[in-house]
Amino acid sequence: MDRSSCIFGNIIDKKTLKKAAAQQKKFLKKFGDDRNTPYHLAAIDNDVLTPAFGAKVLVLSKEPMGALPEKSIIIGNIRMGFGHYRISMAMASAAHAMGYTPLWLDLNSFPETTGTKIIGYQNQLYSMASRLSQKSKLFNKFFWDPLNTEGFKRLTYNAGDQKTAELMTPILHDLPRETPYIATHVWPSQAAVHAGFTQVVNAIPDNWAMGLHLSEGALHLVQTPSSYLAYRTLKGFAGDEILKPMSEKDICYAGHYMDDEMVANIESDCKKRLSRVQNGKPLRFLLTIGGAGAQGDYFASLIRTLLPFIREKKAALYLNIGDYENVWGMFKAKIPGIENMSLTHFNDWPFTKQFAENALNDENCAGEESFGIHVFCHKDIFAAVYATNLLIRACDVLITKPSELAFYPVPKLMIQHVGGHECWGAIRAAEVGDGTSECPTVDYANFMLREFIASPDLLEKMNHAIMANKRAGIYNGAYHAVEKAVGLETSNYAWPGK
Repeated sequence: MDRSSCIFGNIIDKKTLKKAAAQQKKFLKKFGDDRNTPYHLAAIDNDVLTPAFGAKVLVLSKEPMGALPEKSIIIGNIRMGFGHYRISMAMASAAHAMGYTPLWLDLNSFPETTGTKIIGYQNQLYSMASRLSQKSKLFNKFFWDPLNTEGFKRLTYNAGDQKTAELMTPILHDLPRETPYIATHVWPSQAAVHAGFTQVVNAIPDNWAMGLHLSEGALHLVQTPSSYLAYRTLKGFAGDEILKPMSEKDICYAGHYMDDEMVANIESDCKKRLSRVQNGKPLRFLLTIGGAGAQGDYFASLIRTLLPFIREKKAALYLNIGDYENVWGMFKAKIPGIENMSLTHFNDWPFTKQFAENALNDENCAGEESFGIHVFCHKDIFAAVYATNLLIRACDVLITKPSELAFYPVPKLMIQHVGGHECWGAIRAAEVGDGTSECPTVDYANFMLREFIASPDLLEKMNHAIMANKRAGIYNGAYHAVEKAVGLETSNYAWPGK
């Protein structure tokens, strides 16, 4: 079925369709045509995902796949930065807690396939532009921000992506089409729909509605009321033109996509934060570096601001540099003397887990986890991403751009966005009270760091807001995604007044 020419009843113009077909043809010429290649898959254990969520990773196999594990649910994703992996981990965690076996399907992990080659190519361009946007204000103002806010928003952009996603279906050949399927990026969702899957949930990230994220044929899940209304009406997806809307059966407001262990422990974690704040213990700041690798100078400025407070034992810093060990070299060059104040914990996943557990349970803040700078790095991508999740529960303030982490149940300092679409994540956090609004400059971000230390009531208010948000069901999005994918009746939605 051609899903490019008509999207939710809106006819796409011939010029756009011609461009979409030309793009597909270009990719086929550049990366080859494997639409008739019989790929096979196997489900294997993973050192990080299996112990954490009982998840199995789908990899290429020489033999056809046999029966899937009992009560399987596919988590379709791609590695593009860390955000989509993080949302996938939330889905896997919720599925595991509800008695299902998550099957991790990363369309960007099969280098033999045309689909992975296309995704890798697009990801490289995105990462390069993200980094450039932080170095050039002109590039950011006149190209990158407009593309991320208005360019990706247009319905016509979705037409091109739909044609491209047709080339990502061969890897799905082995999988039963009735298997529940949650996608945390639009391409795995579109690919599943093109391949004939019948129970597809398209878990939309961010809080800014864009045509980029549409996957007609799937159930669209969103995290906020504002994005629900924008997607439902396709507001602004064709400039000032009023489009035919999505129907109620096409979209659902679920709440924030959170890991089960985070939601289940919100009260306990918040009370520990309140105790540290009220008893004058060192505040633990967590700074996490995403996969795009942008904002190096910005991060260095924040760390320099924290250094005096770290020396005075008024603060501690957890720095997760993901799987980019070279970033530590960058910080050492930009911040002379940081190495003497830091302990590095590289490629030791058991230690990282134990560190996070110790930090979480150290009620007297007497251990090393409450002092100095601790730098984490893991070559294993799953450990690199999930280390942040573990450390979030033990920290007092998460320093993050307003991306997927903007929705997490932890007090947040929202620094400058990288793509314009991220801005609305900070707006959401500020509105529900668990984060600041976006800091417009690095000077303001540094001011807020100092203000958190000087005015502990700010963090008290955020922690109380997080506990209230839990009671309202705001953080239950991942549970609802699983319920929708497997066809269960849902309850306790966070829609205001319901």
